[in-house]
Parts: sequence; structure tokens; C-alpha cells
Amino acid sequence: MLFSMSHRPFKDQIYGEFARIGHTLASDRRLELLDLLVQAPRNVEALAAETEQPVANVSQHLQVLRRAHLVEAEREGTKVRYRLADNEVLDLWLALRKVAEKRLPELQEATAKYMVDRTPPLSRDELATLLKRKDVYVIDVRPKLEFDNGHIPGARAVPVEELADQLDDFPRDKRIIAYCRGAYCLFADEAVTLLRSKGFDAQRIEGGWAEWLAEKRPVKAG
Repeated sequence: MLFSMSHRPFKDQIYGEFARIGHTLASDRRLELLDLLVQAPRNVEALAAETEQPVANVSQHLQVLRRAHLVEAEREGTKVRYRLADNEVLDLWLALRKVAEKRLPELQEATAKYMVDRTPPLSRDELATLLKRKDVYVIDVRPKLEFDNGHIPGARAVPVEELADQLDDFPRDKRIIAYCRGAYCLFADEAVTLLRSKGFDAQRIEGGWAEWLAEKRPVKAG
């Protein structure tokens, strides 16, 4: 005779643990913080400035993320610097985003409303090929902090707010490829719009740093 026991205690516990991750991600503010930490580690004050939130609120959100082991913290002088726990957290964020893209028409409507550049982007595979041939001039228009933490090899750091002052340094005989944080970052759109208005052949890439990193493509730091 087989011994029978209830699986319910086990099920209750494991699904409860899964729910901790779901609960942690059920906040637009915490998702934005994760998206920023994909780009580079930051302290609370920097994250608060970037997201236009009070420091106390950001600190609370970071503690929730830390308790779920999605971010880690380390002391940096008198401040605490937070970073993504590992690239599996990046994969989780991109997977959540992918489902939302397929299931939520409101997301598509918001994208159509706010995206500035309407031309088809250059695929990441195409960019990788062009980089090998040195046929393009690639600019990273994210903040310098993020560029220094990691960037596409061969890219030049040109924060979007400094772009207008550096146009004289750009080649006229090459296509200018701009990239920023990811698919929903508008920095590259703004850069391409400005470059085209000045007569440059410019294009943004499909996605951005988050997608490039998740695909384990070559990266460079410093």
C-alpha cells in the first residue's frame, strides 16, 4: 500500500516564494530602478535624482528589491551603492517587458505617442557586422557614468545633452549610429532627430544597451 501525504504545505511554501518576486516587481517605481541599475550601479541619491523621487521613497523601494535578492548593496565611502544582483535579473526584466509588449495594446499606444524617431532602427546584428567593417560611427548618448560602466566596443561617449556642441567632430562620410539605454529610452531618438536636422545620415539601433548586454555581445568598460 502506497503511503499518501499532502503536497499542500510544499506547494504553499514554494508558490509563496515565487509570489515574493511577483510582489517585488509589482511597482512601476521599482521597475524603473531596476532598469537604471542595468546601466550602472548607483547610490540612493543618484537614483532619486534620476527618477525624480524623494530619497526616502527610493530607499524604501531599494530595500524591497534587496530583500527579494534582486539587487545587492555595497558601501562606497559614506554612501551605499546598489547594483543588479546578476544578469538573470536583467533577463527577468526583459521577459516581463516582452510579455507586456505582446499583451498590452496600451504599451504600444504609449510608444507611438512618445517616440520621436519614426524610422526603422538598425538591428543589433547589422550593427555588429558594420562595426567589424568599421563602416559606421557609433555614439553612446547615455550619461557618462553609464558609458564608463560598460558600452559597445568602438562607441564614443556623447551624452545627449552635449551632442549639439560636438557635431563638428562627427564624420560626414559615415552613418552615425546612436544608442542609449534600451527600447524605451528616448535619448537616441532625440540624438537622431538632431543629427538629421544638421544633415547627417543618422539612425538608432533596435533596443539599446540592455538588449545588447542580455544577448551577451562584446562589451567594454572604462
